[in-house]
Amino acid sequence: MDTPHVWVARADGSDIVRAEAIVGVGVDLHGNITARVAGGDGASVTLVAANTQHGPHLPEDFHRELIRVLAELSDAAGAFIVRPVFDEPHGWRWINEAL
Repeated sequence: MDTPHVWVARADGSDIVRAEAIVGVGVDLHGNITARVAGGDGASVTLVAANTQHGPHLPEDFHRELIRVLAELSDAAGAFIVRPVFDEPHGWRWINEAL
């Protein structure tokens, strides 16, 4: 079986990082969901920018939900992109799409 190729995109699609390059996911001091990448001297990618005054609230465990999605895709065959989306009935959630 081929190794799955999983990519994680920023909410606005401006940045995409390969999931296997991610060494950590967390919430920074401003409430943003960030991914730390390997080999970048501590480089990180902001996946979701929190807008606490005017935007929808991010779930407290949203960064953990990303880890769950990536773990589920680790057994899948093919290529996928995972990205955060917000919609009124469901709130914030991670979706994956086949490439």
